[in-house]
Amino acid sequence: MTVCTLTRSKIKTRSKINLPRRRFLAMAAGAAMLPAVPRTAGAQTYPTKPVRWIVPFAAGGPADILARLFGQWLSERLGQPFIIETRPGAGSNAGTEAAARAAPDGYTLLLATTANAVNASLYDRLNYNFMQDITPVAGLIRVPAVLEVNLAVPVNSVPEFIAYAKANPGKLNMASAGIGTIQHVTGELFNMMTGTKIVHVPYRGQAPALTDLIAGQVQVMFDSITATIGHIRAGAVRALAVTTANRAAALPDLPTMNDFVPGFEASAWYGVGAPANTPPDIVDRLNREINAAFADPKIRDRLSEMGGTVLAGSPAEFGKVIADETEKWGGVVRAANIKPE
Repeated sequence: MTVCTLTRSKIKTRSKINLPRRRFLAMAAGAAMLPAVPRTAGAQTYPTKPVRWIVPFAAGGPADILARLFGQWLSERLGQPFIIETRPGAGSNAGTEAAARAAPDGYTLLLATTANAVNASLYDRLNYNFMQDITPVAGLIRVPAVLEVNLAVPVNSVPEFIAYAKANPGKLNMASAGIGTIQHVTGELFNMMTGTKIVHVPYRGQAPALTDLIAGQVQVMFDSITATIGHIRAGAVRALAVTTANRAAALPDLPTMNDFVPGFEASAWYGVGAPANTPPDIVDRLNREINAAFADPKIRDRLSEMGGTVLAGSPAEFGKVIADETEKWGGVVRAANIKPE
């Protein structure tokens, strides 16, 4: 089911509540502090009807694939359908707002992503506050990007690329899937940490950006390993490094950006959220079942095929990921003066 009800131009004004980081982390951890007996009763009967899982992106992408993979697992484990509802639009804000406004009863979930962390600073006015209106449930996967260049760019390593970019300020073009996307903010983080001046060129989607990189219309891209690994293996682009702190199992011979730019880390992450005030026993039940999925060889193999690493942990630990990422990307958005389309 695909529903699109909101565009960027229709985002209405609402005073943005800045929820302090400490308070958000306390909320994420709060479930563990509540009495155990009342929580158990609710968890034993949940769910008694189908659960709606909102994916704020178009069908067929990584978010949709992940939701369907884990939705099938949860359906089999909990005995009720987990129905995936794609709601693309407004850079994930349409679907996120729908989830934030849903009843906090455990029957509406959100596929939360890095976009939520970026959008908190990218948009001045939203109809929701992600860190206030969405409760962290569980992390799913973290996927690195790859610094890759067109084959005509005369570099074979990150140090060579940095030197080349500094020798040609403003002459290298960096493709992304759009303003404020993970490709864009990763590139701006690279500019900030290396002192380079690579020019951002936004596209309307990841596929056309990668097509133009291969064709030489642009020279560089920080693309997700999931989307680009086939082109790397085919020799259509030259990969220089992965953007995570550790090497990627899918490309084990590729160094990390951190090897050359200490402290550099950028990746796309995916997880599960629910409307604020969803009962803690239901949150904990979902968290346990999702973490149990990581032990299933079929699930692990599928995640490995996507080039990612498991993002297991408690609701509080996933809440810390969200808080850390929101703070980091907020700094990049402000420093680079990124504005939405």
